[in-house]
Amino acid sequence: MVFVLEVGDAVAALERIGRRRDVYELSVDGIPQSRISLVEPRTLAFEYTQWIGRILDAAAPASDPLTVVHLGAGALTLPRYVAATRPGSPQFVVEREQELLEGVLNALPLPDGADVTIAYGDARAVATEAATQGWPEAADAVIVDLWSGALIGARVASREFYALVAERLAPGGLLVVNLLDGPGFEYTRSQAATLASLLPSVAALIEPRMASNTELGNVVLVASARPLDAVLEGLKSPGGAREAGPRVVEGEALRAWIGDAAPVDDSTAIDSPPMEDEHFARHFGRPLPGL
Repeated sequence: MVFVLEVGDAVAALERIGRRRDVYELSVDGIPQSRISLVEPRTLAFEYTQWIGRILDAAAPASDPLTVVHLGAGALTLPRYVAATRPGSPQFVVEREQELLEGVLNALPLPDGADVTIAYGDARAVATEAATQGWPEAADAVIVDLWSGALIGARVASREFYALVAERLAPGGLLVVNLLDGPGFEYTRSQAATLASLLPSVAALIEPRMASNTELGNVVLVASARPLDAVLEGLKSPGGAREAGPRVVEGEALRAWIGDAAPVDDSTAIDSPPMEDEHFARHFGRPLPGL
């Protein structure tokens, strides 16, 4: 164990779990949050981070730097990935838990040459004062990964919050949101509706095993003012198939999947449902349009 740290009411732990590739995992209350390899930072362990990595790979030609904003830091898995795959990319990270991130950086420093600026504080507050916080004016991608243990707070999941973030996107920039949901997809469908009320192109990336509407897992939403065809093409495996990637729901299928789920604002947004929430049982196994 590298360290164990109390973070509010939770306990965070950073542990070395692989010697050959120098792999470390950060967990909060036993729930894995980040996993990185200091030897191979291009290797992404969790499926949702692999999807986001592919999205960033496809966002611009490989030789071009990207300006990327990360809301929620973890162990800086994706900033390390961008620094390795697109050297010279300016990145801006917002993290609420300063003591935790400083502990991670003391144990696992960023590589030399990584252009990463860190702002400590609440993501909503930093977004509100973006111009004075160092937030780039025109980000090519903003990745929203704002978890407190296994929950996402309502104040960083409303139309007003996403509007603040979208204002700082470059033309055609990507807004990428990592969520967790289960049978019924009530939470993520309303989040997709919210993003669609702000940006014309939205897609949902869903773990294939969740298509049966019987499992919990990650759902990544991607939104932009530009068509997402090229970005979604990047999710395909080299052979052209998507069997190794997510179920991609877009266009008419996305509209069917969203169904009657309404956008949420500050007055109607809720925290994400806990993993044991009984409402999942009400939807278990029911066919869901779009999947």
